[in-house]
Amino acid sequence: MDAAGKRVGAVRMRDVALMAQVSTMTVSRALMHPAKVSPDVRARVAEAVSAVGYVANKVAGSLSSSRSKVIGLVVPSIENSLFASTIQGISDVLRRHDHQLMIADSGYSPEAEEAAIRAFLEQRVAGLILHDTTHTAEAVTMIHRSGVPVVENGTLTASPLDMVVSYSNHDAAKAMTLHLARLGYRRIGFVSLPLATNERSRDRRAGYRAAIAEVGLPEDPRLVLEMPPGLASGAEALLRLMEGGGEPDAIFFAGDVLAMGAILECLRRGWPVPGKVAIAAFDNFDLLGHLVPPVTTLRLPRLEIGRRSAEVLLDRIQGRAAGAVSVDLRFEIIHRGST
Repeated sequence: MDAAGKRVGAVRMRDVALMAQVSTMTVSRALMHPAKVSPDVRARVAEAVSAVGYVANKVAGSLSSSRSKVIGLVVPSIENSLFASTIQGISDVLRRHDHQLMIADSGYSPEAEEAAIRAFLEQRVAGLILHDTTHTAEAVTMIHRSGVPVVENGTLTASPLDMVVSYSNHDAAKAMTLHLARLGYRRIGFVSLPLATNERSRDRRAGYRAAIAEVGLPEDPRLVLEMPPGLASGAEALLRLMEGGGEPDAIFFAGDVLAMGAILECLRRGWPVPGKVAIAAFDNFDLLGHLVPPVTTLRLPRLEIGRRSAEVLLDRIQGRAAGAVSVDLRFEIIHRGST
């Protein structure tokens, strides 16, 4: 985008040639057959590529147009089943409109996401869907200079790259914390996945803190934890909070597997839920409704997020819409026996 916030056209090989002071043929040779040019020319071309944000078109010879009918999707983890519904929603819509989906896994790494974005742009994808909303500076530069439309859908970010379709992780966490407070709980613990590379976790922590402040409860650092993913982490978090002096009467786990680990640990120890401690989760993972007791959680519109992400992207690609798009699909609290 330019200084006025308008999307600029794709950077061309000619721009690289002008900056490197060589011909476009030399640029092409340096990128495709680097051994055929001198080290000095290779260095000048590489410097120009970095400066202007050029991404080589590796499929130019096989396409009749500058873009394919492929959409690139980057998710934090293919292993995490929570992303399955969103992926399915995206794929369903794209298939009906003669587009295909290509998926990459960033492993919760901004640098790996950047590499995936670069690979997709090299394949001249028609658009990008990114679950994360925090990106490296280089990834942002590549996207803006490519002119490719982008949808982010991990959270309802206030400053999207282009378009955003999601719900507010901040508001959802705040709503669940307020729900627990309205039920009479006054020592509400909070457990999230690590905050450093996860904007969703940071938003959820901020929502929890906002709710605690709104109802006038004291903020006790002994009641707040960051934990790695996994059932064992949920069990460990439960024990650390229960034995750490904070005396929680409820714990809000901003990750469903963490909540399941805590519930299973309570069952193992014979601790009644919610008699000894109430437990709430963040996402309506199917197993949560079948545990004993069933777990209070949030229903998030993950399938609809996928569908709407694909729809707004196709609207932009096919010229039916232009300009910024922000779609808030909201959430719903499901109250169950664990609270």
